Formats: sequence, structure tokens, C-alpha cells
Amino acid sequence: MKIPILDLKSQYQKLKAEIDQAIANVLESSQFVLGPEVKKLESEIADYLDVKYAIGVNSGTDALIIALRSLDIGLGDEVITTPFSFYATAESISVVGAKPIFADIDINSFNIDPKTIVDKITSKTKGIMPVHLYGQPAAMSNINSIAKEYNLKVIEDCAQAFGAVYYGDCVSCNQDCHQDTRQHLTGKHVGSIGDVGAYSFYPTKNLGAYGDAGMIVTNDDKIADLAKMLRVHGSKKSYHNELLGYNSRLDSLQACILRVKLKYINQWNQARHHIAQTYNQLLENTPDIIVPQITQGHVFHQYTIRVTNGKRNQLKDFLAQQGIGSMIYYPIPQDQLPVYENQYQPSPVSIKLADEVLSLPIYPELSLEDVKIVTENIHKFQTDH
Repeated sequence: MKIPILDLKSQYQKLKAEIDQAIANVLESSQFVLGPEVKKLESEIADYLDVKYAIGVNSGTDALIIALRSLDIGLGDEVITTPFSFYATAESISVVGAKPIFADIDINSFNIDPKTIVDKITSKTKGIMPVHLYGQPAAMSNINSIAKEYNLKVIEDCAQAFGAVYYGDCVSCNQDCHQDTRQHLTGKHVGSIGDVGAYSFYPTKNLGAYGDAGMIVTNDDKIADLAKMLRVHGSKKSYHNELLGYNSRLDSLQACILRVKLKYINQWNQARHHIAQTYNQLLENTPDIIVPQITQGHVFHQYTIRVTNGKRNQLKDFLAQQGIGSMIYYPIPQDQLPVYENQYQPSPVSIKLADEVLSLPIYPELSLEDVKIVTENIHKFQTDH
């Protein structure tokens, strides 16, 4: 028995004819960088997310870096973000010369807690970078309200959340918090809520390419113009470079693959949501296991439980022995990584969750029978240990 944490091969087999034909068309056209396929993908993603601009780049990391540069955030500036994310989040801030400032997270949503943000704001603060971790929209009503009050930019890290939709800051939203802001945002896709959004299409994402790829989205003309320049060495036309930019062009082969997959993203996200609901039902009331909250717009890039008895690593090893994949996202908060050694005090909630979280297999093709096998083995471990 083998149940991997992710199975990309089964998805490819279902789409093989469409993807192979799309690739063949690009090879026949011999237009491999940017070009018509990228323009079509940008248009389709802009329509899907209901934004004015989508700009293809070569990775989610570059999407964050170029987004920050497009907002003129750099040396001497500070950007508030979450400690509980993949390093690309903080790295992008540091790479442009700014300083990441870490505000702790909400223990239930795993996302940055708005209540921890205000105390971190200084005269150097230029932006807030929330991460929609595991596919769960962050508390954007509160975050946008804080940004407006302090004249800050909002850069959404949507690397794990393509297709996620904002419906409120809390699971059981009582609709009395920042009502005007929340009503304006309800029903919007993440990425379209802040000043700029950054997506990753790394192969493991809900919408994944067959290599590195990313996208910047915005409704701001100036941000879009700068992002388009920065992705091609800081130029609007060839051999007329105006800025220090990057070689960060999305290639046509990745674009054509993403165009095929985009047609299925809602179906796949719904399947992930249903799998998460099944997990929650089967793990309900399991001792020392806390299941994730399920909100309407959550797309479950990861299904992540908390193991509260100190035996998370033993459970992971036990599952591996049964042929069941699992992953720890993330064992070390960003602010405690070696690159930032001794620069930041630990964030208590992030440290706690880093010792507890465990992501279980989830992908649209995962059978409910396999979900039952995973949960049965978790029950067995909890009973025997």
C-alpha cells in the first residue's frame, strides 16, 4: 500500500491528450518565451481573478520580489509578515533590501493575526505581506483596514491559494468587524484584495506547472507597468533598459500547460474541500489531534492537523512505515532560520505550531477509501502510543 502526500502522475494521465497537444502546438510555433500562450494565460487568469492585470514571471519568488520593487519598497524599509511560511516570503523582502518584521499568527487559521500587526508598525514600515497559508484566506478585512489607517501597501502571498475566495476574517464570522471593508471584499479571490498579489505555479500547487512559473496580479496601472519592465531586464523595449531588472519571463510551455489546467481548477479545489471535510469527520474527537478549520473559500493546498501530545514526529514516522506520505510545513519559523540567526525573538504561537503541524495526503484524485486508510492508521497510532 502506498498513499503519497501528492500524486501528480494521476492528474497528468487524465489530462494527457490535452496537455500533449498543447505542448505540441507550442513546439510547432517555436515561440518559447512570453509570446501568444503567455498573453492568453495572463488574460484568462485576469478574467478568473477579476483583476485588471496578470503578469507572468518565472517563479512565485520572483513574483514577490518584483511586486515589492513595483511598490518602490527597498533599502531601509520594513514589511510586516508572518513567521509561519516558506522562506521565499521573508527572503523576497530581504532580497530587495528591506527588513522583514514578523507578527505572530492565529493559532486556528495558521495565518498572520491582525492583532499582532499594529505593535510592529514603525516609521519605516511600508507594507504588510499576509500569506494565505495552506489555501486559507488571511484576515484581509482587518489587514486592509490597518493598511489604510497607516498608509501601508498590502502584498498578498498567494503561493498556496490559487482559487481561494475571501468570505470573512473568522470561521464563524459574526459580521460585526470592519463591516464596510468586509462587505466590499466578500466573494473576492485572494490576490485581488491588496495592492498586488503574487502566485506560484510550482508543480505541487493547486494550479501547478511542469516547472517553475509565477504570476503577479494587480488593478494598478503603475504597478503593472513596472512589473512588466522588471521581468525583462527593466526595459519597455529591447536595448533600452531603464531599470535594474531581472530575467524573469514566463515560458510558453509552462503557460500552455497552465491554460489546460486552469479549466479544471474549480473542480479540483472543490474535490480538495470535500476531502478535507471527510478527514475532519473521520478524525473528529481523536485524542491529541486538532483538525483544521473549514471555511467556505479555503482551497486546501495542504490539509494540516495539529498533534498536541508531543508525538508528531513519531506519528509521521509511523505513517511512513505504512506507506503513507506526510510532511511538516514548517518545522522552523522563518524568523528562526539560520539566515536570521539571533535577529528576532521567537514568535510564541509559530514556535508552538512548528512542533505540532503535520500535513496529510491531499490532491483531487485522492480516493475517499485512501482517506479512510490514512485516518485509520492515525487512530491506530494514537491508541497504541
